[in-house]
Amino acid sequence: MIDNLWARAGNIRMIKGFDDIQKASKDNIEQAMKSVEAMSKGIQALAVETADYQKKSYETGAAAIEKIVAAKSVEKAVEIQNEYLKATYEGYISELSKIGSMMTDFAKDAYRPFESVFGKIPK
Repeated sequence: MIDNLWARAGNIRMIKGFDDIQKASKDNIEQAMKSVEAMSKGIQALAVETADYQKKSYETGAAAIEKIVAAKSVEKAVEIQNEYLKATYEGYISELSKIGSMMTDFAKDAYRPFESVFGKIPK
């Protein structure tokens, strides 16, 4: 009879252990899904930003070519080209900075669901 009680107590502890494992697994899956969702949103935002930059870059390049072709002198064409190159370089550096910032933000968002497990992100 006492052995039977010990067996029941052991079974109850074992079942509680399985329930705890199942709850932890469910929590981990939910955290992973939130992280994947944040990554997906970040990648979509990066894709939109990249497409917008490419479109703007193409339009700027096409406008510069039209101006160069319409230039009345070689000096004016070179001046237009230099202005275009300077503006393109500055725009490119600005875009790289913006994309870098976006990537940092989306990495933080993807990590956020795991903060409770691994700790806060150092600033």
